[in-house]
Formats: sequence, structure tokens, C-alpha cells
Amino acid sequence: MPKLIPKRFSSQEGNSRQVSKPELLSPAGDWECARAAVENGADAIFFGLERFNARMRGKNFTVADLPELMAYLHSRGVKGYVTFNILVFGNELRDAEDFLRSIIASGVDAAIVQDVGICRLIRRLSPDFPIHASTQMSVTSEAGVEFARELGASVVVLARETSLKEVGAIREKTIAAGTEVPIELFVHGALCVAYSGQCLTSESLGGRSANRGECAQACRLPYELYSDGKQVELGNRRYLLSPQDLSGLDAMPEIIENGVATLKIEGRLKSPEYVAAVTKVYRQALDKAWESYIGETEKNLVPFDRQAGKYALEMTFSRGLSDGWLHGIDNQKLVHARFGKKRGLRLGVVKSVEKDGVTLLLEAPLKAGDGVVFDRGRPDEKEEGGRIISVDTKGADSYIRFLGDSINWNRVKAGHTLFKTSDPLLDKELRQSYQVEQPNFTRPVKAVVHGEPGKPITLELQDELGRTVRSESSEPLQTAAKRPLDLDTLQKQLSRLGNTPFHLESLDNRLQGNCHFPVSQLNQLRREAVESLIELRRQPLRWTLKERANATGIQNKKEKDQAKTKPQIIPYLRSFEQLETALSLPYDELYLELEDPKKYKQAVELTHSSHPNKKIWVAPPRMFKTGEDWVIKQLTQCGADGFLARNHEHLKSLSDFRLRGDFSLNVSNPLTAEYLIDRYKLERLTASYDLNATQLAALIERAPPKWFEITLHQHMPMFHMEHCVFCSFLSEGKDFRDCGRPCDKHSVSIKDRTGMTHPLKADAGCRNTVFNAKAQTGAEFARDLLDLGIRTFRVEFLNESPQEVRETLDRYERLLAGQLSGQSLWRELKLINQLGVTRGTLRER
Repeated sequence: MPKLIPKRFSSQEGNSRQVSKPELLSPAGDWECARAAVENGADAIFFGLERFNARMRGKNFTVADLPELMAYLHSRGVKGYVTFNILVFGNELRDAEDFLRSIIASGVDAAIVQDVGICRLIRRLSPDFPIHASTQMSVTSEAGVEFARELGASVVVLARETSLKEVGAIREKTIAAGTEVPIELFVHGALCVAYSGQCLTSESLGGRSANRGECAQACRLPYELYSDGKQVELGNRRYLLSPQDLSGLDAMPEIIENGVATLKIEGRLKSPEYVAAVTKVYRQALDKAWESYIGETEKNLVPFDRQAGKYALEMTFSRGLSDGWLHGIDNQKLVHARFGKKRGLRLGVVKSVEKDGVTLLLEAPLKAGDGVVFDRGRPDEKEEGGRIISVDTKGADSYIRFLGDSINWNRVKAGHTLFKTSDPLLDKELRQSYQVEQPNFTRPVKAVVHGEPGKPITLELQDELGRTVRSESSEPLQTAAKRPLDLDTLQKQLSRLGNTPFHLESLDNRLQGNCHFPVSQLNQLRREAVESLIELRRQPLRWTLKERANATGIQNKKEKDQAKTKPQIIPYLRSFEQLETALSLPYDELYLELEDPKKYKQAVELTHSSHPNKKIWVAPPRMFKTGEDWVIKQLTQCGADGFLARNHEHLKSLSDFRLRGDFSLNVSNPLTAEYLIDRYKLERLTASYDLNATQLAALIERAPPKWFEITLHQHMPMFHMEHCVFCSFLSEGKDFRDCGRPCDKHSVSIKDRTGMTHPLKADAGCRNTVFNAKAQTGAEFARDLLDLGIRTFRVEFLNESPQEVRETLDRYERLLAGQLSGQSLWRELKLINQLGVTRGTLRER
């Protein structure tokens, strides 16, 4: 590997930073996974507890485990981060406070947090406990980093969709602005097709919120693609929304060069063998890349075998490996669409089928005992597979034989693809790496020896973090008559650290004169020093923890005249036809979202010229990535009366305009609402779509109702993703530069396994949103919301015709006026809405 010149990020004199060696962060779902990470070189692990984490369907630790777990981790030089990465509801804040108190008191190294309100709650409880902004916070730009920093975050986990080029740009801009925060980036594991924190699919389809740790993985299912109402023939490419797994192995030099502080491995639901393999491979790859970066050779490093490493990654878990978004978007490479579950290593295509085996040209090694599966192009159906008993190679081809009747040969044909899914020898080797009696991975210590004849000998040990212990002999050193203690003898005895978590990195011999000391007592001195150092490392971290106060409360000022205020509807429109229809109706305010921001100026001029008293608010693209300033320019010059703030960049760049917060800001509790209202001067907020009626009531009851507007009718935006289905399956291009823009020419939808056909839309950044085929209504809860003090409601449209817009708005006006019941409205809407209407996510679950 060529030597890399260290890169300094600087925009002006005095604002440069030297790149540091990244931390390697591994997942741990249980004790075995934690040991697998530690013994294979993780610098830190992240794990969930029994509540408030985004992997509730997996195994987790408990609060009671924390003292023992943290003592173990710290004794091994490993940090432990608790995931608190979900949205928290208003009626859960007291429980969340108690939970956080236990976490902080246990001495964990940090909490990984999604919820703005939880960040605020942590800071009310402790001014110094570290907060890491979760990838669920959807940070994609320097504005997002600044947002997290203001909340107290000391590390920011960027969205998986962020490229290394964008990482470098974010660092340069935050350094120049004085808002730099260490960046954490995913380098391996499953890729969510939707932006984390912005996926509402599980919520919309089954009432299981991904923002609450209950993702149903609808992205891993097969879909059919329709363009202009006709099915697109895609052969066996049916997994349209299932990305290959991320592997940043080959991008390691660039990751270091762009200043990433922490390399994160996904996989809290994975096996300990997976954790062991991936941690080991990335430990070795990172160490090798760092050696090349600094131009020095580090001692005690295991050589990196890239081919063996890639094999281990593919065998422990793989849906196919790609570099994800690290090098930018390549839609053809990101989603192969042939399967959505673990496949492992491709072995080749079956040439012929015999009575107990198959013949093929092997593309990878295979041996007796390995497990394989035949890919028939229908992975959602039962698949044939099993363990092989022999491999006979003659010439180019190999004959693979299976045990007895383990395969139904009627379902295996020539042309099927064979994958290796299991390697028992590799699994055994991985288990042996962490099921050990003495440490497999050790940390460096430096030793200093002091003394002279007639005085005690002193041994100082210093670990990699600078913590130092001293051990002193009870007996003085003697003058050596023959063989004085020399460096070689000291090195030999003090290096005997085999059953400890350390290895001797350096030894400084400061003995004066010819000293003699018995080897047995020198060994005892070493053991005492090591025990003291381990005990020092096991001590829990001490964070400031304030006395209990009203940490979760805010003042709820109910407006006395709120009940007298007439409720209003704001139509939310997505086309010029819908806009023209709404302009003819008696609405003072309109929301407008168009796919092309350049058309907003025309829409605003149309509104203001024809109806000067009407206000038109623009809904910008839901995500913003660094470098997309042209979008902001279009917005600021369009003349809109105000904007729906949908991400961190809008809160910053549009702060001179009237702003209201949209659902994508994920407001689920009063602490979040209060912060956004006060800090960014938002006029109102749309509550998170993750809330059902009870949770919504818990929010409104704990904050002024005038802060909120509620969406009563909409097609739920389910998947919101960087992956472009238009580009992937209606072109041969990799991104907007060579795809031919099929999104401008075709109306596209995807059909799921239940027969529902969900509309697909692209925005200005080529991001796609899959909308629920059925509109949902909260009409049956309208009276409750009115009683709680809500007076502003949204009715959103997608592809509805002008007539449907008119009829839908008329019914909601009658609903709020008390002239139509919620149940009657629901029944009537089903008649006028082509796609049908559901009772929506406000319903109790």
C-alpha cells in the first residue's frame, strides 16, 4: 500500500486538525458477543438494555448487568456505549429519567441518543455525561453536526448515506466554523434502504415503529414494479428495496484520510461468530491502513490477509457486499435485487444434476462439511440446501455430493446458483478466539524500573490511556557480585504477561549501579503491579449526577380562549392542479410540496397574483446533504410566505423566514417540542407520525396545544431513501448524471405481497419516497383532539384529482364543524378515494 500523506483539514489559518487513529466500535447483543468483540480487538462496544433501544426484538443486557459489564470492558481497555436510540413519548419521560440515572451512575462511557428531548433530559441530569448523536438523528450535513453539538453531543454518528467526500466536506466546514465534533461512520453491516429515523414503513403497515426499535424489515421483502400502470419485467430481480450489506474494507485508507473518528460495525442482532469475524478483520485492516498512513510499523500487530478477511465477512453474514454510499451513489451496485437475506459466498452455477449431487465450475473453495444452498431465483419460497460429504474435482469441474435424501432433486435444476452458507471450521476458529481462559487480544503497557543498591526496587506500569500504578519491593536491592540485573533480564521477566490483558510495549531501565534482585521477587513485583493496574481500570467512571428535580416537566400554559378559536384546515398539496383547486376554496393558508424546487417561484406567483390574501408555505425536500446549497437558494428566492422546516439545514438556513416544524423533526415529547419552539422560533410543530392517539394526547397534555398541528389525512410516507428505484430498474445509469431521468417521464409504483400498489415519488435530490397506497384518516379522533385544544389540522394529498381534493376537504370541514362523525367520514372517503382509506396510525395498538 502506498504511503499516504497526512491530510490536514483547514479552511483558514489556525483551523487545522491532525487526523487521529479511529476507534473501532463493535456491536454486542449479549455477553458472548461482548467477549467476541473484546477478544478480537474492539476499542469500544455498543449495546442495548431492556428498554428504550432500537433493537427490542433482539437479546439485550439489563441495568443490573452494567456494573459487571463495565468493569470487564474497562479492565480490557474497551469502552461501553448504551443505545438509547429511540423516540420517547411524553408519558414515558419519568421512567426514562429513572433509567438514565441508573445508566449514568453505572459509569458507562456514553449514551447513543436519537431523541432531542432525551439529550435535554441527560443534560438536566448531568452536565458531563457524554452524549453520542445516533444515526437515527438523520445528520447529513454540517448543520446537523452543529444541531447535535448544541444539544451536548460529543460524537455524531452520520447517516449511512453520507459519502466519504461529504464527510471530508462536513469536517472542513465545521472546523472552519468552530463547531467540529468527532464523526462516527458505519463501515460494515446491514444497510437500511431508508434514512434511519425517517422510515415509517413498519409504523404505517403494522403499527410497529422503527423509531421505537420494532422494525419489521419490509425492505427485505419482494415487490413488483409498475411503470405507467404496466408491470416492468425484471426477471428474478424482485427485492427492489434490499441493499447489499456494507463493507468499507477497501475504503479504509480514505476513511482515515477523511478524518473519521470512529468506525462502527452494525450487528446487535447478529451471532458472536459474526462479531468476532468482523471485529478481527476490521481490527487488522485498520491497523495496516494506519501504519501506511503514518509511515511507521507498529509492534505486536497481526498481519492482514485481505482475501481471508473478505471470506470471513461473507461467511458469517452477507447479502452480498458493496461499499454502500462511501464513494457516492451507484444505484446499480447498491441493490442487486435478487435476494434479501443471508447468502454467503457464491460458488458457481450448476451445470448438471445427478442422483446425489451436482456438477459445476467452482468459483471459490469448498470442502466436506460445508453448508450450501441452491438459489432458484425465488428466495421467498422453500429452498434446497444442506451439508456436502465430498468434493471431487476433475479438470475444471467439480462434483459435489450430498448426504442421503437431504436434497429434493426435483427442485434443483441446471442453471441454479450455488452459495456456501456455512463453514464449520471457520465457526470453530472464531469461537476459539473468544471462548478462552486467558486474553486473546491485549493492550500495551509501558514499564519503568527505578532503584539502586540498598533501596527498594520500584516498578511503574502505564497503560494506553496514561493511567499509572507503582509497585515497590519490601526488600532492598543488593549489590551484584556476578550478574547484575540488566535490560535483557528485566525484559524477559516483565514481558511474562500471558494470562493478563496486557503486553509489554516498552521498558525504561533506570536502575543505578550493579543491582541484584531475585527473579522470583521480580515476578511477584510484576504481578502486584498488574493486579493494581487491572483494579484501577475496573473502577467505574464518575459522572456528575444531580439531585432529582423536575427534569421532565415543562410549563403547560393552556390558553383560556383556545376553546373559542375556530379550528382550521391547511390543505397540503403536491401538484399545480391540486393548488389551483385549493385556491378556489376558502382557505387562508396552503402547504405545497413539489418535486422540483425551481417551480416554487411560479407556484408562489400564481397564488399571490390571483389571491393576494392567501399565504402559501413551501415544504422543501425532506433531506439535505452538504453541497446541495442550490436547493436552499431556490427556496429563499421563491417568495414563499413561510417554510416547513424538515431537517437541520432548514432550521439554520431558513431562520430569517417564518418556519413551522414538520413531522420529520420527530417531535414525540414536550422536551423536544419546547426546544424546537424556543431555540428555532418555530410557529408550530407537526407531531411525529409514530404517535398513536394515546401517545399524541400525552404530548399535547404536557405542552401548550397551540404549539401543534395534527395531520388528520394523508398517504403515509413510508420509505424515504437515497436509493433511486427509477434509476436502478428503469435505466442502466448509476445516478442522475447518466440515468436519463425516468422519474420525469413515468408514473411508478411498487406492489407488495398483499396486492397493495404503493406510489413512488422522486424529489430534487433524486431521493425516493414510497407512499402508502391507502390514505389514512384520524377522523375518529378529531373530537378528542379538539377537546385537548388542537385547532390546526392538515389534510394531505398525493395523487388525488381536483374533484377528490374538493370532496375530501368538504368532509373534513363538516367533521370539524360537528356535522359529520369520524366513522361516517371514514366510510364516505372509502367511496371517493380510489386507493381506499385506513383508520391510520392514530388507532390504538
